[in-house]
Amino acid sequence: MPSEADAILLTERSGAVATLTLNRPAARNALSMALMRELEAGLARLAEDTTIKAVVLAANGPAFCSGHDLKEMRGLDGRDAVAAVFDQCVRVMTAIVRQPQPVIARVHAMATAAGCQLVASCDLAFAASDARFATPGVNIGLFCSTPMVALSRAIGRKAAMEMLLTGHPIDAATAERWGLINRAVPAEDLNAVTAEIAALIAAKSAYTVKTGKQAFYRQAEMGLDDAYAYAARVMTENMLAADAAEGIDAFLTKRPPVWRD
Repeated sequence: MPSEADAILLTERSGAVATLTLNRPAARNALSMALMRELEAGLARLAEDTTIKAVVLAANGPAFCSGHDLKEMRGLDGRDAVAAVFDQCVRVMTAIVRQPQPVIARVHAMATAAGCQLVASCDLAFAASDARFATPGVNIGLFCSTPMVALSRAIGRKAAMEMLLTGHPIDAATAERWGLINRAVPAEDLNAVTAEIAALIAAKSAYTVKTGKQAFYRQAEMGLDDAYAYAARVMTENMLAADAAEGIDAFLTKRPPVWRD
């Protein structure tokens, strides 16, 4: 096992909140195959941990994430080796969406290409006001096609196409306006703001949050009638759950709920 100093992904727990920190600062946290595997495995471990109710995704060093490790990719031999990188990337991004706990990106400095995809894939994202976001693959002859999937689901089509076709970075204020992030905050407040939101979520019923997160992404891909029919079924099951009964009783009697999760 690598020491913490050598580990490329760090895991920290504070109460019901876990933080996964990308730790390749010298490589600007580029997503090597090893880092993507570690991130997928870290998410899987937390998914099985019922004491964890929210996950923060953060990074050490001068950038949040610079995207795929291009030096590593240029050394790959053959179609299968290249395809394996993008297949692994897809597994990581879909794992974030399917994670039972909400995943919150805490973004500083730059998030580019697959790093921007990471931000777009998270359920919530908060960024330092001096952070920047870009999908610059077009500048080097490699269109950001897999980042496009998450990006086009997080922001409007015209905004996504502007980022994808120009490769120009956008600032945090624009990212907030377009819906890529929830909020841009002063850099010195970023950790506290993210921790506050994570704690608010962690105070809720884990069963209810898991149910709602899963339903949100499923209904988003449906037509209106199917979405309402599906959501009504989900809400019926939710209403019959122990935590809904507890929450409603607590509200009616003006006391704090005691969740069974």
